Amino acid sequence: MLKFISRCQVDYNFMRQKYIPKDLLRFQFDSARKRMSTVIELEEDEVTEHGYQKRIHTKGASEIVLDTCTHYLDESGEKKVLDDVMKSQLNNTIKSYAKEALRTIAFSYKDLQENDGGPNHEDKEENSKIYKIEEGDFTLICIAGIKDIIRDEVPLAVAQCNEAGVRVRMVTGDNKITAIAIAKDCGIIREGEEDEECVCMEGPEFNEYVGSLVHKDTRERILIMGKESDKEVIGNIENMKIIRQKLKVLARSRPNDKYIMVSGLKQLGDIVAVTGDGTNDAPALKRADVGFAMKTGTQVAHSAADIIIQ
Repeated sequence: MLKFISRCQVDYNFMRQKYIPKDLLRFQFDSARKRMSTVIELEEDEVTEHGYQKRIHTKGASEIVLDTCTHYLDESGEKKVLDDVMKSQLNNTIKSYAKEALRTIAFSYKDLQENDGGPNHEDKEENSKIYKIEEGDFTLICIAGIKDIIRDEVPLAVAQCNEAGVRVRMVTGDNKITAIAIAKDCGIIREGEEDEECVCMEGPEFNEYVGSLVHKDTRERILIMGKESDKEVIGNIENMKIIRQKLKVLARSRPNDKYIMVSGLKQLGDIVAVTGDGTNDAPALKRADVGFAMKTGTQVAHSAADIIIQ
């Protein structure tokens, strides 16, 4: 995105220095929030909706950010009401991008009022990941599509793994449509196979289907995974057997979903290898028989892995 901004002849370093204060207020991205927000300070002579010189900018998963928006900026930069017709058009755009294997990110903003979300703008409900000032009344700026170029050798590598008896599964935080498109390009699934039962699922659906992880003795659901891995078992092992046989794409997955997938396959006697590069991949990397972290990955991923791929 920064390269794109530079091609638009905008000096983003200058913008950062101008608008981001030293005591920065930022709500970081994670797999549960699926968004990141930053509160910026506008200069005194800049016009705001409420006469208060603070504005929150949010970027994240398109469908989630879009749900927080009540307005949008048109091609002239004018703020318009986001009615059902326009929202439907935007959702169709998101789907069309996803079908082309584009990851979509939405950008939005909201002019704050004094004491919005508390005196420091960082109040949230107990046990909530979303801050009050992030909940709604945003204006959509744009939706961007980003494509990860699949290297030419990837489909062949997947085919060779399959021939060798290694079952390749794609576990990703991308939405389901994008994940299916990428999986087709990689040769993980065939055209039309995504419509078969249990071939392509989303993380929460998978979690419920296999009954999550439970304690071996008490059968109570485990909330903090990895503390006693020898006591962790799949809640519904019969459904996990179906997953083992059929599942090829797991979309909108969270760290616990990845961990449960690895745990379930190991419980059924499989030898499991996991590749990953992010902090969210660390639990699954550590739980796997062999964890491969990418050289470009985070330090947390490197620490959890057995092998770092250069």
